[in-house]
Amino acid sequence: MQTSAIRLIALVALFIVATDNYRFFSEVTKVFPPTRGNLGFLGSLFIVFVCVLIILFNLVRSRWTLKPTLMAFLLLASVISYFANSFHIIVDDTMIQNVAETNSAESLDLFSIRLILYVVFLGLLPALFVYRARIEYRGFRREQISRLFMLSGALVVMVLVMLPFGKHYSSFFREHKPLRFDTNPTYALYSAGKYLTASAFAGELPLQQIGLDAHQVKESSDRRLVVMVVGEAARADHFAFNGYPRATNPRLAAENIFNFSEMYSCGTSTAVSVPCMFSPFERSAYSDKKAKATENVLDVLTHAGVQVLWRDNNSSSKGVADRLPYENFRDPGSNPVCNGGECRDSGMLSGLQGYIDSKEGDIVIVLHQMGNHGPAYYKRYPTAFARFAPVCRDNELETCRDEEIVNAYDNAILYTDYFLAQIIQLLKNNDERFKTALVYMSDHGESLGEGGLYLHGMPYLIAPDEQKHVAALMWFGSRMRQEIDGNALSHIVDNRFSQDNLFHTLLGLMNVRSSVYVENKDILAEVRS
Repeated sequence: MQTSAIRLIALVALFIVATDNYRFFSEVTKVFPPTRGNLGFLGSLFIVFVCVLIILFNLVRSRWTLKPTLMAFLLLASVISYFANSFHIIVDDTMIQNVAETNSAESLDLFSIRLILYVVFLGLLPALFVYRARIEYRGFRREQISRLFMLSGALVVMVLVMLPFGKHYSSFFREHKPLRFDTNPTYALYSAGKYLTASAFAGELPLQQIGLDAHQVKESSDRRLVVMVVGEAARADHFAFNGYPRATNPRLAAENIFNFSEMYSCGTSTAVSVPCMFSPFERSAYSDKKAKATENVLDVLTHAGVQVLWRDNNSSSKGVADRLPYENFRDPGSNPVCNGGECRDSGMLSGLQGYIDSKEGDIVIVLHQMGNHGPAYYKRYPTAFARFAPVCRDNELETCRDEEIVNAYDNAILYTDYFLAQIIQLLKNNDERFKTALVYMSDHGESLGEGGLYLHGMPYLIAPDEQKHVAALMWFGSRMRQEIDGNALSHIVDNRFSQDNLFHTLLGLMNVRSSVYVENKDILAEVRS
């Protein structure tokens, strides 16, 4: 088939807007319902979007780049369309960072027959059509004139169709900016540029050391042993401690737990929340670039002479443990508790007593959970913890009933309850030699279908509470309780806290003082005797 470049560009632009942007237009019609007064605007918006893609394609148009560009756009848009329609995911720079830093096992959890169908019918087949199209080229000069004609024509059409709906567009651009997050694939391309630009310049900053004056305030020869557990995707409202009607914390309920009912995350993804919670920067001032160029609270603890170990059963420490002893427990070679390629969080306790016995001084151990990592929640726990049934055993969550998704998710919470109880027992076994404590804090929450949203990673500005309100708790051994006023602490556990408090709370718990320590940001400062 022989065609012109103009016709091929217009066809691909029209196809992408019409087939890959269901999510975008469904969100737009929630704000601008297809009533008589809005139909003209909605039609205008469709045409404007087509013109935007036509302009983009023309900017990279040449004999050698046009086909590869159009094919790449079709494939990219098909993948984004699947995730947008299935999980209501927005592909912003944080989501791109998540993709770049994820491992193969996590990626496979997202693989499905439906994804293949999207890629085949919305990506590969139209890309094959583009590949087989015979484009008539008419010489360099005429092609440039044609390109300028198409660019100017698209701009003129955009202006003409926007003018009658000025009030609508004013509202669209000023009051409803989040709607643009769903444009496919333009917002993803913008976000990719933002991510790549930030990554390109991140390495230019030298590492800034902080807390070099850190020292421990020793009132006695008592040693301290603190286990910090970084949870994964555990939302607060599914912990029984927070009023959830299901008994999702049966083992912890038997312990003297201090549950923080109003803890909020720094981000809605692991790639943001984990480095942010350990960094000296509060959420309002945090950036990935600054975090990578600045030491964190674990570095400060090492400056004070504390022994720090990071064990990981998730994708990675996201840079937090780059300068620390790091042990990977994501595969059977290191984790003795694995089944069918899924390694359990409890495996991170293997050999931990031996590590404690081999060290002198105070110790902080960070355990980074697989926890409730979705969408395959049913994989996150052994069968012995399948208390709630039936469960969703499909990574295409929208094909499961809400009850099945919640059951699988809650079973994973039950396993975290068991895992934390195991840690408490380990700490109790060391209570005679150490002042012991457990600190648990999930990195972010999770959407389980509320409002059609699944998983996490929504831009913080528009993310629901389910993705930001996280589970958090503390436990103290008998000797540590002597310096913590439990009665006073119980009166503040329902205050609103955030991951901004963790940096200072860990320093305070380890009796470390430094110029970077801020007492009024330490959750335990006012209850420490």
